[in-house]
Amino acid sequence: MFEGLFQPMHLLVILVIVLIIFGPGKLPELGKSLGHAIKSFKKAINEPEKNPDETSEIKKIEGK
Repeated sequence: MFEGLFQPMHLLVILVIVLIIFGPGKLPELGKSLGHAIKSFKKAINEPEKNPDETSEIKKIEGK
């Protein structure tokens, strides 16, 4: 049923280790910064699609 790397017991052990390292007071701040990083990463990935000039230059270089 639960195969692979992220089994429920593994996730529980990871959570306990994170609590020991950062403490319960730092977890909201850590979560917020992680969410911000993921959001900016997704924005950077999708940014060339929004700017048609850059995409056309990339296609010219690639020969498409």
